[in-house]
Amino acid sequence: MTDPAVLIAEMGARARRAAITLARLGSERKSDGLRAAAAAIREDEAAILAANADDLARGAGLGAAMLDRLRLDPARLAAIVAAVETVAALDDPVGAEIDRRVRPNGLVLARVRVPIGVIGIVYESRPNVTVDAAALCVMSGNAAILRGGSEAGASSRALHAAFVRGLAAAGLPVDAVQLVPTADRAAVGAMLGAAGIIDLVVPRGGKGLVARVQAEARVPVLAHLDGINHVYVDRSADPAMAEAVVVDAKMRRTGVCGAMETLLVDSAYPASPALLGKLAAAGCALRGDAAAMTLAPGPMVPAGEEDWDTEYLDAVCSVAIVAGVEQAIAHISRHGSRHTDAIIAADERVAERFLAEVDSAIVLWNASTQFADGGEFGLGAEIGIATGRLHARGPVAVEGLTTYKWVGRGAGQVRG
Repeated sequence: MTDPAVLIAEMGARARRAAITLARLGSERKSDGLRAAAAAIREDEAAILAANADDLARGAGLGAAMLDRLRLDPARLAAIVAAVETVAALDDPVGAEIDRRVRPNGLVLARVRVPIGVIGIVYESRPNVTVDAAALCVMSGNAAILRGGSEAGASSRALHAAFVRGLAAAGLPVDAVQLVPTADRAAVGAMLGAAGIIDLVVPRGGKGLVARVQAEARVPVLAHLDGINHVYVDRSADPAMAEAVVVDAKMRRTGVCGAMETLLVDSAYPASPALLGKLAAAGCALRGDAAAMTLAPGPMVPAGEEDWDTEYLDAVCSVAIVAGVEQAIAHISRHGSRHTDAIIAADERVAERFLAEVDSAIVLWNASTQFADGGEFGLGAEIGIATGRLHARGPVAVEGLTTYKWVGRGAGQVRG
C-alpha cells in the first residue's frame, strides 16, 4: 500500500489543481455540475442502496445511533439528492463583495469572498456527508478530500462514484472531490499533518474523532463537540406547545446532534407532571434531579452529576427543575456545549433575555432543537454545526467555506 503521507500529498496536489480550476468557474458552471451529480445519484439509487445494505450487514454490532446515521432508504436518498439540487440553486458566495471603502486619496478597497482552497473532511458512519460535503465544496469553489469511516465504506464509494460521474459529464474536474481509498487510520493522521497541502480540516463524528483531530491537526480545524442541547420551559409557556416541542426535540431522531439532551423546567410552570408524562409516553427514559423526581407521574431514575454533561444520542433525557430563566441560563452555561438551546415561553421579555444571554451557536424561541440543520436553515446542506467563535458558527454551508481577500483599485497612489 502507498505510504499514507505520500498518498495524501498526491491527492492534495490533484486537489489543488482542481481547486484552481473551480475558483475560475462561474456560478452557472458549478450549478450545472451539481445538478448533473444529483441526477447521477438518482440514476444509481439501486446500486447505492445495495451498497448501504452491505454496510448495514457488516455493522450489525454498532449502536442504535450509529446505525441510524448509517442507514439509507429511498426517502433519505431522495433527501440527499434534493440537498444537492438546493445547493446548486444557492447564491454563489465566491466573488461577492462584503464591503467597500474609498480612502481620502481615492484608493478603492473592497473585501471579496474567495474559496478556502483544499478542504479535508474526516467523518464516521454518515454516508450523506460524502455528498453534502462534496456539493458544498464545489459550490464554494473548493476541492474536497473525503475520508469516510469504514462502517460506511461501500455506501460512500457508491455515492462518490455517482457524484464525480456527474461532475465529469458537466465538464468539471473529477479531482475536485476525491475519496481516500483506504480505511487505514494512518491516512487520517496524514491529513491532519498535511500543512500546505490541505487548508482546512472538518471532522464530523463523535467526541473521540473530534478530540483526535483537534489534538493532532497541524492545519486549521472547523469542528463542533457534543450536542448537549437544552430546552427550557418557562412558567409562561403554553402547555400544549411545550409538550409538542419537547417531545419533538428529544424523540424525532434521538441520534442527531440537534436532539435535546436536557430538559429544564421552571419551578413555577404549572403543568410539569403532564409534560414529563408526555415525554415518557413517547418512549423516553427520564433521569431527574430531586425536584423533578417529585413531579414525575411515572418512573424516573435519579440523575447523577455526569448526566448533565452527557450527550445520550438515545431515548434518554435528563431533567432539572430551575427557579426561572436566570437559573436556566446558568445551568446551560455550566453544562452546555454551545450547540443549540431553546426556550418555550409566551413572555417575550424572558425569551429575549434567553436569546441574548445563552452563548450557543443556535438559540431558538418556541421551536424544536431538531431544526439545527443546514437544510432547515435554507442552506441546502451543511458540512457541520460549528460551535466555536472563529470564522463560522452554526450550520456551515457555502458561505462558511469561503474566506476573503482585500482588493485595491488605485490610480497611481503612493504613500510617499
